[in-house]
Amino acid sequence: MKAIRDYLRTRPDSADTVEGIHEWWIRWPGEPEPLAVTREALERLQAAGEVERRLIGKRELWRARRAGR
Repeated sequence: MKAIRDYLRTRPDSADTVEGIHEWWIRWPGEPEPLAVTREALERLQAAGEVERRLIGKRELWRARRAGR
C-alpha cells in the first residue's frame, strides 16, 4: 500500500491496470510478490477512499481518487 501511495504522491495523474501497477509502480526487494498482493492493496486503498477503479471498455484501471467522487 505504501509503494502505491508513494507512487501516486509523485505522479498524481497516473492510472494503470493491476498488472501495470504490480510491474512498474512497485519496487520489489527481490522477487515480486504474487499479483494478488497488489490487488489486495488496491482494494484496501479503495475501501479507504484513496484510489478508485474505473472500467474503460473491458479494462480495469486504478488511479488516485479524484475530488468530488
